[in-house]
Amino acid sequence: MHRCAACGQENPEIARFCLACGSPLAAGSARPDTERRVVSVIFVDLVGFTARAERLDPEDVHAILTPYHECVRREIESFGGVVEKFIGDAVMAVFGAPTAFGDDAERAMRAALAVRDSVREMNESDAQLDLQLRIAVNTGEALVSLRTRPELGESMVAGDVVNTASRLQQAAPVNGILVGEETYATTRDAIAFEPAPPVIAKGKTAPLATWLALQAATPVGERRLSARPLVGRVRELDALRGIWERTVEERRPHLVTVLGEVGVGKTRLGVEFGGLVGELEGRTVRGRSLPYRDGSAYGAFATQLKQLCHIFESDSVEVGLEKLRGTVASLLGADAHAVADHLAILLGLDAEGSVADRETLFFSVRGFIEAVASEQPTVLVFEDLHWADASLLDLVDMLAARLRDVPIFLLVLARPELLDSRPAWGGGLPSYTALPLQPLAGHEARELATQLLTQLPLDQLEARAALFAETAEGNPLFIEQLAATLTESSAELGASLPTTVRGIVAARLDALPAAERTVLLDAAVQGKVFWRGGLERMTDDGSQLSGLLAALERRDLVRRERVSAIEGDEQYVFKHVLIRDVAYDLLPRARRQERHEQCARFLEEATAEIGEAGAALARHWRDAGDRVRALDYLVAAGEQAERGWAKDHAVELYREALALVPEEDEERRVAIRRRLAVAHQATFHMLDARLLGRGGGGEA
Repeated sequence: MHRCAACGQENPEIARFCLACGSPLAAGSARPDTERRVVSVIFVDLVGFTARAERLDPEDVHAILTPYHECVRREIESFGGVVEKFIGDAVMAVFGAPTAFGDDAERAMRAALAVRDSVREMNESDAQLDLQLRIAVNTGEALVSLRTRPELGESMVAGDVVNTASRLQQAAPVNGILVGEETYATTRDAIAFEPAPPVIAKGKTAPLATWLALQAATPVGERRLSARPLVGRVRELDALRGIWERTVEERRPHLVTVLGEVGVGKTRLGVEFGGLVGELEGRTVRGRSLPYRDGSAYGAFATQLKQLCHIFESDSVEVGLEKLRGTVASLLGADAHAVADHLAILLGLDAEGSVADRETLFFSVRGFIEAVASEQPTVLVFEDLHWADASLLDLVDMLAARLRDVPIFLLVLARPELLDSRPAWGGGLPSYTALPLQPLAGHEARELATQLLTQLPLDQLEARAALFAETAEGNPLFIEQLAATLTESSAELGASLPTTVRGIVAARLDALPAAERTVLLDAAVQGKVFWRGGLERMTDDGSQLSGLLAALERRDLVRRERVSAIEGDEQYVFKHVLIRDVAYDLLPRARRQERHEQCARFLEEATAEIGEAGAALARHWRDAGDRVRALDYLVAAGEQAERGWAKDHAVELYREALALVPEEDEERRVAIRRRLAVAHQATFHMLDARLLGRGGGGEA
């Protein structure tokens, strides 16, 4: 059966289009059955309920468990989690599968806190209830079955991460949330924790380090900004300042959209610009669109409106209405009553009121904002607008088009996905600027990495900073996460990517259409550089590849190169090595082996099997499970490297070959060791020769 990537409907093998929604069922476009993913698993269990249930009538047990299950499911799903199973009074849920959102561990933690608080509220509202919980959250790699149906009780996730989560839940204190090491490391900037005693778990060789979650440390969607000086962004700040000064001087509203990938520094740029505006006697008001649990269509603007009216979340409806009406009256005078009524509806402070049409509502918003800007030049910052409801996008678009003769600056911070939903965003406006925020330049990225690695010895600092800057390709968040991983674990870069980085990249891949995503994962097996010919070996329908590769290039994930190392074939390169690494990590072993064999056969047909091609062939055959072929190619590549006086490269190749020699083949092991020793000795002689050459040729 073919499962439709668009709606999930199962279709017979001969179907070319989905029987339910009509979407094309292209060959090779379906996602694989299983993938390796970093997930966060949450276990929730009632304390002592089994013993209590023995004394209750079955209908009474059902009456208690049903609202409890509904409460837990509601909270978990509101944060994007998937409830995999109910086992009596225990609940297991997964975050990060089948779709990653980039902040899955944080979502799991916020869901756990929400479950704890909601069950406490259930107890407070019903004197007969006394539900006590133990909750655990654990993060790690798992094998995920993407086509399972959890609603039917089918298991989706397998791996030690699940077993460990179960053990942590059993050890959690009553009404406490116990988490494992990876969950703590990934979420400690967003959640407040305190250390907990290590847990001795069945099947574990060492006690498990654990922490107890207390409460959220930051609002939803926000990340603590670094206190370090801003690196780079001088041109962008100058551009924003220039637009702001013209806006104030000419009293001409202006919309600026800063577009950039996650972690590139949009929020930090907005904060720095807000500081400049304050120095120039302006006012900055922020509002953020949330990826989950945002019940208002106008959430970001509602936040701004509350700030302007000094309304707090803790205020009662009556107090909020009083503050709203007072602020509107002070700004608008005669028109205040109608405008305040309309804004109260938008804020949810008037559940009974209504407005004739949206145009009337938007007109009231426009009148209020013009009055605000007339009082003081104002910047309205709309953060993460790519997550906004269509109604908020329409509102921002209206404000940009219709505000007149006031110093108002609309600053939108968004990822490029905003243009997927609104391709013509900003088009036709007389005062609009799009400001793409690119990764840091090479020297700027190295400067940031140097600031973050001050604990390293000076003789290592420069090289490590350059390595981190190159690996992160100028993304400030990635540089910070790589540096934090090294600082805390002393692990060498390359052993594994930080969970935060993997999650962010995986979320971007999960947002791709199924056919594009499949091509990208297949391309990752070839390496950072790949060829269309290699992809054609992996699909039954190569006619779609041109369009799919063009789409991936348009999304700035891959780039076609002008010159190809294989004559007559199209050569591509991943835009970011981290994209390639995360895509490769998603593939399960069996699929990796199959794809590596297809890559090897492609290279055998398309190349002369020498030089770099020989080494690549060796590694593809090794990862395909054919150690004999891999060994032959490695030895051949090492011999060629020796002949070309690339002795250090030959040493590396011979070492790889030695690891593949069967234990019983002592003769070949000795032969390769001999070659390795010769190449190794030659490497030292070459180094001596270079040092002598730098010394000016010695004495006469």
